[in-house]
Amino acid sequence: MSLRQDLRHGGRIGRAEFVRSLRRYSRDTRRLVGIGIAVLFFGGNLLFALPAVYALGRSVQSVSRIPYFEPAATLLPLGLFLLATLRTMERLSSVDSEDLLLTTVHPRAVVVGLITAEIGRLLLWFGVPLVAIAGAFAVGLGAPALLVTAGVVVLPVVCCAAVWGYAVGIGLLRVLRRLPTVRRVLKISSVLVFVAVVVLSQVLARDLVTGDISLESILSLLSVDPLVDYLAIGFVGTPVSTTVTPAAAIVLAMWIGLTPVGLAVAERQASALWFTDDPVRTSASEGASEPAVSEGGFSPPRPFARSKSGRVAWGYLTRAVRHPQEFSHLLMLVFLLGPLGGTFFQQSSSEGFPLLVAGAGVLFGVYLSGATFGLNPLGDDRPQLPLMLLTETVPGTFLRARVLAGLTVGLPFVVLVPLASIPAGTRPLDGVTFAAVGTGFSLLAALFALGLGCAYPIYEERELWGAETVAPSMLVLMGYSVVVIGGTIIGLVVTWFGLNGNLGVTSILVGGLGVYLLLSVGVPLLSYLYSQRRYRRYVLD
Repeated sequence: MSLRQDLRHGGRIGRAEFVRSLRRYSRDTRRLVGIGIAVLFFGGNLLFALPAVYALGRSVQSVSRIPYFEPAATLLPLGLFLLATLRTMERLSSVDSEDLLLTTVHPRAVVVGLITAEIGRLLLWFGVPLVAIAGAFAVGLGAPALLVTAGVVVLPVVCCAAVWGYAVGIGLLRVLRRLPTVRRVLKISSVLVFVAVVVLSQVLARDLVTGDISLESILSLLSVDPLVDYLAIGFVGTPVSTTVTPAAAIVLAMWIGLTPVGLAVAERQASALWFTDDPVRTSASEGASEPAVSEGGFSPPRPFARSKSGRVAWGYLTRAVRHPQEFSHLLMLVFLLGPLGGTFFQQSSSEGFPLLVAGAGVLFGVYLSGATFGLNPLGDDRPQLPLMLLTETVPGTFLRARVLAGLTVGLPFVVLVPLASIPAGTRPLDGVTFAAVGTGFSLLAALFALGLGCAYPIYEERELWGAETVAPSMLVLMGYSVVVIGGTIIGLVVTWFGLNGNLGVTSILVGGLGVYLLLSVGVPLLSYLYSQRRYRRYVLD
């Protein structure tokens, strides 16, 4: 097929993929609610920022006086490239009905369609707020044509970054397919790096506030003069326009010239990925004809082997170790507790730091007890539903197994961290009591997570780092995080005041503690009963 036909077919594929993604969001009530909440939150912040942007447009005298314009010229293409690479590795490595498409059109058309659809999605998510900000700035500047010129300047950058991000993402997926050990190491190291970046960012923010580090000195390192000159072309015809330098023309030619080259590289990479066999799967299929020899690796240890729930729990734990992407939703905990990292390290030299470590260990373990296996039980067990329908095991066994698996992950933090903080300075009574109270909170968190997860199950799989996984609903995760983290902190604070004799007994306090205990115990028990009924109805129906 000719290039013109491939581009025409790619445009049709891109339009179909873009419309399909819109329909996927519009038909899911939970996604619509989540999008509505995000629009209200970020849209409200945007409305408050637009007057300031308008005032900036009225007062700016030159391009160099625009705040953070120079580092933005570098971060814009770099950020788009990294985003396109990660999106390709996560979701865009294949297309629905891949076999039909690849036998109908050229792979180049499929690549063009996927990239076009992704550019449309990026423009939909980021284009609307950026156009609003640029429009407010253009009105303040008195140059409405800025919207057109800025769009013409940014479009080559977006296309080039999207094409090369797709090519690099496909290439990395090929490397990970060839080297499964590197893929496993990357999954673990990426999570650790992400956690380290979030925590270090909080420490860096504290240093910026105190003045130990200058923000201008950091941003000056990101300034690249040719990229700044190119982005300044968008202000041609405005009161702050500058002359077009030769470096800006070279950068423009670079964006335009690299785009077809990247498209050719992406086509070759995608063709190699789609038309070659996975060596891991090939070796597995070749060895499937050989008689399987059990090595006893799945045999549960004695504490789990005593009951059917324990054996099922051991199966959940084994599957989680083999497929750690099932815990991808736990990264939400980094966003929730990451902002506390700077405060945590600030208190490292104080006398109460060991007690703070004990409380943090209890909080972390309680959260993991329910978040690991309880936030989407129906969605996680859907691949095993044929077996569940044929077995005589009652649904309560699977639910108790999830509770036990969650406690296996969370209780070591709940018990060992407070006890380990005793030699560091925590009072033995505080450490032991924190461990005991945390154990009860862990059980309640696991029961509460089951009911919440059964109320809003998610069955759709999505590709994450080349593997299919089912993640809990974001609304479920946020609701669980707020209730469990808030309730646990209240319980630990009350416990500490009670142990130190600072808790005055009053009728209001007794009534408040009664309501707190009633909600803390009653809601998880009702959640567990609800999950049993929902599980039973789901299996029987």
